[in-house]
Amino acid sequence: MKIKTNIKALLKNNIITIIGVVLGAISGYLYWLMVGCSSGSCPITSNPYNSLIYGSLMGGLLFNIFKTGKSKK
Repeated sequence: MKIKTNIKALLKNNIITIIGVVLGAISGYLYWLMVGCSSGSCPITSNPYNSLIYGSLMGGLLFNIFKTGKSKK
């Protein structure tokens, strides 16, 4: 029971970042699908997995800016 409580608290505290990761992953995949790299020499957009990982990382970092937290003094 304590593990479920800890997981729920972790998800509740990081919901904004999780949403950013999901939206970033979707955006990265859509960028690969619609724009991509025709020559194959682009390190990020030539492979859908790389584009998805990069998008989820950028989305998580971007949305993490808007996370509010208690400041420790």
